[in-house]
Amino acid sequence: MNDFERRLWHWARQVRCRRRVEHGTVRRTAASGIIGALFVLCLGAGLWQFGQGVYIHVKARLAQYLIADAWGKTLAGQRAVKPWPWADTWPVARLHAPATGQSLYVLAGANGRTIAFGPGHMHGTPLPGAAGNSVIGGHRDTHFAFLRELKPSDALTVQREDGQWRRYQVSETKVVDKSDVHVARDDGATRLTLVTCWPFDALRAGGVQRYVVTALPNDTPR
Repeated sequence: MNDFERRLWHWARQVRCRRRVEHGTVRRTAASGIIGALFVLCLGAGLWQFGQGVYIHVKARLAQYLIADAWGKTLAGQRAVKPWPWADTWPVARLHAPATGQSLYVLAGANGRTIAFGPGHMHGTPLPGAAGNSVIGGHRDTHFAFLRELKPSDALTVQREDGQWRRYQVSETKVVDKSDVHVARDDGATRLTLVTCWPFDALRAGGVQRYVVTALPNDTPR
């Protein structure tokens, strides 16, 4: 191999090495770009989830203020006062559990849209505080989470639309199948029937069982 061939061979080798380095740099740059893009996407998704959580919390808090205002107007003599113009529900009673310190506004209707903002009174059953079986439903992980802490003999109080308060006492708690319609029948003694999903610590909502708290009146309207 003469001097020219040796120089040509060395040059070709340097070119190949340079290309390998450049190719490795390009690959590292591309990998860094992908990692960076994934980081930005993950950060954006996290911020979006955080923003959604804050929005839901703020909305829930604001809804309670609006519902409280609607209840105040109800006590002043108005009826079916919607807490916001497009609402399809309104407060019909106030429920208080002294044993847990829980105080809630009961809304008209027990559908999913309603019980997102508070426990809902089942249409077709007597209003809370009236004679008969008044059925109220709520979510086990929010407004009705306190039901798991109630036990027989605990007190419950209900404020009606006319401002009168009724006192109740928990008589029993039980788990039933969701197809058991007996708990909603308006027969027998006057009572409150509070219903939520069971078990309380289930990972998924719904299920085939319901937790039922029954409370009987222990006073007269006042």
